Amino acid sequence: MTMFAASAGAQEVKHYRFAHDQQLNSGYSIAFDIFSAKLKELSKGTMLVDQYPGAQLGQESQILQLVRSGDIDFAIVSSANTSTISPQAGVMSLHYLFRSDAHNVKALGDQKVFEAIRDMIDDTVQGIHAIGLGTQGFRHMYGKREVHKVEDLKGYKVRVQATATEDTMFAAYGAQTVHMPFGSVYTSLQTGVMDFGENAVNVYLINKHYEVAPVLSMTEHEANNAILWISDKLWQNLNAEQKQWVQTAARDVSQQEPKRAFELERAAAVKLEKMGVKIVTDVDKTGFQKIADPYLDKLAKELGPHADKIKTLIRAIDKAGG
Repeated sequence: MTMFAASAGAQEVKHYRFAHDQQLNSGYSIAFDIFSAKLKELSKGTMLVDQYPGAQLGQESQILQLVRSGDIDFAIVSSANTSTISPQAGVMSLHYLFRSDAHNVKALGDQKVFEAIRDMIDDTVQGIHAIGLGTQGFRHMYGKREVHKVEDLKGYKVRVQATATEDTMFAAYGAQTVHMPFGSVYTSLQTGVMDFGENAVNVYLINKHYEVAPVLSMTEHEANNAILWISDKLWQNLNAEQKQWVQTAARDVSQQEPKRAFELERAAAVKLEKMGVKIVTDVDKTGFQKIADPYLDKLAKELGPHADKIKTLIRAIDKAGG
């Protein structure tokens, strides 16, 4: 599609590909629903976005590369896996950076936080742009045994996302970290290759991880946040009006998806309890926080200036009663 075609053929209907690695009825599919509906409305049906869920087009690290090469137009990918292309994105995975559901929702909807993340990507990666933010709630521990306090992880193998932040934090808690694609987690829990997975409640539910890890311990150790992407190839081919539509639709995601994702988390917990999953709610988070707190400033600084700025903005929202 050339610039000429975009402006001259304003009535021409175009289809775009939107990829993610989660099932339907997830925070990611909610983000797609909000984005695609708004873009369809603003473009009067000329910009139609088609969803490719469940890692149909690849796991998250592959999706990012396909967006960069222009083979995928839009995607939503976890901020933790984003650190494979922009290490400073690991700041969003700092443990206990987000203190509550409300704080997380407020931070993701904050324009300054978004701009700092967008600038970080534009400064550090080519071929891809951040246009919005989302979440799938908080991450918690799950396995065959209960976690009531940080000592309960000592010596056990935990599957973590492949970021320096995860490796540092889980090691600090005394656990052994294991890296593997999300699609391999079920079998690894089943066979005992690892003892614990960690993810959001709804992710645990819709991927049926409870079948092999029937105990969910609510550690709330990390926000399961995500970034909404557009390929630079597509961005350069849009006219000014189309760019505006995309940005407006993406802003809707940042402002609406987080609240709905946390509602989904609460609904998922109710479903799981009815199914007989043991949910440990009396986790002593103070032990985890005591270990994590000194790392917040240290890791953000080590990651780089963008990461440090993002951390400071997020924490400032917290102080304002987020």
